[in-house]
Amino acid sequence: MDRFEALTAFVAVADEGSFAGAARSMNQSPASVTRAIAGLEAHLGVSLFHRSTRVVALSHEGAALLERARPLIADMREAEHLLMGGAAVPRGEIHITTPVMFGRLHVLPVVARLLAEHDGLSARMMLIDRNVRIIEEGVDVAVRIGHLDDSSLMAVKIGSVRQLIVASPAYLAKRGTPRNITDLAKHDSIAGAGIRFQNVWRFGPRGEKTVTMKPRFSLNSIEGTVAAAEAGAGVANVLSYQVASALEKGCLVSLIEEEIPPPLPVQLLYHASRAAMPSVRLFIDSMKEKARTGSWR
Repeated sequence: MDRFEALTAFVAVADEGSFAGAARSMNQSPASVTRAIAGLEAHLGVSLFHRSTRVVALSHEGAALLERARPLIADMREAEHLLMGGAAVPRGEIHITTPVMFGRLHVLPVVARLLAEHDGLSARMMLIDRNVRIIEEGVDVAVRIGHLDDSSLMAVKIGSVRQLIVASPAYLAKRGTPRNITDLAKHDSIAGAGIRFQNVWRFGPRGEKTVTMKPRFSLNSIEGTVAAAEAGAGVANVLSYQVASALEKGCLVSLIEEEIPPPLPVQLLYHASRAAMPSVRLFIDSMKEKARTGSWR
């Protein structure tokens, strides 16, 4: 790896907290990332990380370098994108981040089609259920679900999804069907990771009604949460696209829909400096077209 790639690997290890995680995020082998960090440390004459069998933590020198490496990498990527933006056709790498399940169901097929149609285009897609730092991490376009905080970033709405409360027919046959949110509080609930899976569930036109749930089953992924609901473990608070297939098959039933809050927007978020890139324009237009021909359900 050259110096720029070594710095990129260094930031990835710091963000992921492990060499293996950094290698996965960069589509590199763990050995190549390890060599890059070792070469960077040898060049600088310092240790950038404290290593143990269970954790990789920044050293004092590593923390100081990280503060300067992030804007340096962001500036370099922006310069590359600006140069590539002058091309008449999309080429180079586009870096996209998206929630895991939404990305797998709705973004990955779009990206795969674009790659098949444009030989000069490549893509890196980060499937992750957290909001990453777009500029600092060199992301070209982020798919975000929900209302956005005010920022200098540009946003394009491409649709919406709904909150749903679901349970399996077997669970409802055993425990009864909740008719309102007061009934809901008496039921077993399933909790997953992320901000949507806190113990306080919101309802009503403005989310002004709340119910405090006490989870009996907690999982670390939305796929696991849906599977637990299908298995009859309790009621789950999900988004419509996450359970569209299960609802169609009758594996899950939607509950108390009259109390559900308004739909949440699905938006594409990007920095103004990326707007002129043919690859970014192509991706945004393709996602808007996909939204026009169907819904995210």
